[in-house]
Amino acid sequence: MSLSSQGIMKNCLILFVWFFGLALAGMAQEPDSLYWLEGVESNGDTLPHQNLEEIPVFPKLKFKNHRYEKRYYRLERKVKKVYPYATKAAELLDKYEAEYLAAATEKERRKYVKQVEKELFDQYGSELKKLTISEGRILIKLIDRQTGHTSYELIKDLKGGLVAFFWQGVARLFGNDLKEEYDPVIEDLLIEQIILRIEAGVI
Repeated sequence: MSLSSQGIMKNCLILFVWFFGLALAGMAQEPDSLYWLEGVESNGDTLPHQNLEEIPVFPKLKFKNHRYEKRYYRLERKVKKVYPYATKAAELLDKYEAEYLAAATEKERRKYVKQVEKELFDQYGSELKKLTISEGRILIKLIDRQTGHTSYELIKDLKGGLVAFFWQGVARLFGNDLKEEYDPVIEDLLIEQIILRIEAGVI
C-alpha cells in the first residue's frame, strides 16, 4: 500500500470514529426531546430566560480557636434538635387556625382550644419537658421564624391576654422571653446559617 493510500485510510478511520462518537452521543438523548425557553425582550432583542432555583453556597467554617468551634457545634446540635418542633408548630398552626375560625360560637372555640391543648401535651409534652433552657429559648425564636408570630402572640390569640401574661412570667423565671423575635441578620445569624445548611441537606 502506498503512503498516499495509507494517509487516505487513516483519514477515513478518523472520520469514522468521529461519526461513530456523534452517533453514540445522539443515542444518549431522548428522541424528539425539545425544551422551549421563555423569551424576554431587552433593548429590542428577544433573549432566552429561565428561572433557576437558588442554591445556597456555604463557605468553609473557620473558627478563632477551639473554644469557638465547640460553641458552634453545640449550637448546631441544639438547633437540629428543636427545628423539627418549630416546623411542626407552623404546620399545626395552619391546620388549627382554619378549624378554630370555622367554629360557630365562642364556646365551641374554647372547647376546641382545650381539645387541641390536650392533644399537643399528650403527643409532645414529655419530649418538650426534656429541653434545656437554652434549647427552649432557641425553639421560641424558631417558632417566630416559622410562623411569623411570637410565642406570646400565639398564646394570647388562643388563650387570652391573662394566660399569655402568666406563661410569660413562668418563662421569665427560667431566663426565657415568649415575646422574643427572630433576628436572622444580626443576633441569630449563626442559627439562620445552620438552618439553611439543614434545609440544603448539608448537615
